[in-house]
Amino acid sequence: MDILHYQKDFIDYLESKKWVNEPKNLYEPIDYIIKLGGKRMRPILTLMAADIFSGGYEKAMPAALAVEVFHNFTLIHDDIMDDAPLRRGKATVHEKWDINTGILSGDAMLILAYQYFENYEPIVFQKLAKLFSKTALEVCDGQQLDVDFETRNDVTIDEYINMIRLKTSVLVAAALKMGAIVAETSDENANLIYDFGLNLGLAFQLQDDYLDTFGDPETFGKQVGGDIIENKKTYLYLKSLEVANEHDCKKLEYFYSRKLDDNSTKITEVSRIFDLNDIPILIKEQIQDYTERAFETLSCMNISEESKVSLRNFGLWLMNRSV
Repeated sequence: MDILHYQKDFIDYLESKKWVNEPKNLYEPIDYIIKLGGKRMRPILTLMAADIFSGGYEKAMPAALAVEVFHNFTLIHDDIMDDAPLRRGKATVHEKWDINTGILSGDAMLILAYQYFENYEPIVFQKLAKLFSKTALEVCDGQQLDVDFETRNDVTIDEYINMIRLKTSVLVAAALKMGAIVAETSDENANLIYDFGLNLGLAFQLQDDYLDTFGDPETFGKQVGGDIIENKKTYLYLKSLEVANEHDCKKLEYFYSRKLDDNSTKITEVSRIFDLNDIPILIKEQIQDYTERAFETLSCMNISEESKVSLRNFGLWLMNRSV
C-alpha cells in the first residue's frame, strides 16, 4: 500500500474534473483553491480505508473528492474569518478576489461535496450523508468555539482539545470512516478506524499549532506567527499560562489582549516566552501521546497485520512534517 500511489491516482481524478462553469466568478475561485495543492491527506485516508477493508479503492473516489472539496470550502471561510493573507504560500481566495466571492464560492463547494455521494447506492449514500452532515456541523461548532476563545480569558486545555477535535479531527476521522462505509465493512471496523483518525487528527492539529510558531516559513506555507497575531489561545499559550512565572504570564496576557499594526515584537516576545518555558518540548510530548493512542486502536481492528503496518506508516508519514 503506497501513499504516493493513492495521492497520484486521486490527483489524476481531481484534474479530470471540470471546475470552471458559468458564472466564472463563482467557479474560478473553486478551481483556484482546489488546485493550490497540499498533501491531499483527507482524500488519501478515504481511499486507504476503502482499500484496507475491501481490497480496492476506485469506488471510493467520489467520497474522497467530497471530503477534499468540503475541506477546501472550510479553508476559504476560515481564511476570511482569520483575515489570512496566505494559504499554501499563495494569496487566499478573498485576497485574490473579494470577501463576497469567497463566501459564495465556499457555499457552492459545500453543495458540490454532497453531490458526489449521489454516485452510491441508497444504503451507502445514506450512511455517507449522515456521517457527513454530523461532521460538517461539528466542524462549524469547532470554528465557533475557536472564535469564542479569542475573547475569553478562562479557556482550559481540555476545552481547547475539544475545540480542535471538532474543528479538525472529526474530518480526518470521517474521511477514514467514509472509506470503510464505501467498502461496506463491519460497523466495528468503521468505528475503530474513526477513533484512529480522531486521535491522529488531534496529533496533527497540535503539530500545526507548533509549526505556526516554530515552523519554517518556506515549508509551512502559511504565515508563521499567525496564531499569535490573531490571539489564538492554542495549546502553546494555554500551557504557558499553566507553567510560566507571574511575570511571563502577565506579559502573555498583555500581548494577547491587543491587535497591533506591527506584530514583529509581539511574535518575537511570545515565542521567547514559549521557549523559556519548554513549551515546544511539552507540546511534542502531547503530539506523541495522541499518535500512540491512534496506533493502539489498530490492534482491535479485524484487518491483516500488513494493513495495520500500513496505517501505522501512514500516521508516521503524516506526522513527519518540517518541525
